[in-house]
Amino acid sequence: MATKDDLDRLIDELAEHDPAVLLRVAAALERRELARQLADRRREAGLTQSELAKRMQTSQGQVTRFESGADTRLSTVARYAAAVGMKVEWTLAPVAQQDHGKTPVSTQAAQRS
Repeated sequence: MATKDDLDRLIDELAEHDPAVLLRVAAALERRELARQLADRRREAGLTQSELAKRMQTSQGQVTRFESGADTRLSTVARYAAAVGMKVEWTLAPVAQQDHGKTPVSTQAAQRS
């Protein structure tokens, strides 16, 4: 069983006052993972951030912010994916109920990586 770090404990503490915190953390981790996957595709394609930015008609700074996991518009995600020869398939799925006695969201995401 993974031990809780400071971030896990902070998330648990915040979730005691606002259970929706767990959903927001999970969504942020999913966005971050998508950004990582797209950045991997960019590197696999041999593109620099500047080259990708030109393809997207944006700045290299915007690409850096996106790849660092900054919250971004859906249209930016789609343009980034298209610039590396991919497309994003949008789906909706029900949110699973969180069991507060189980592994925290942040640890679950780390275990998937």
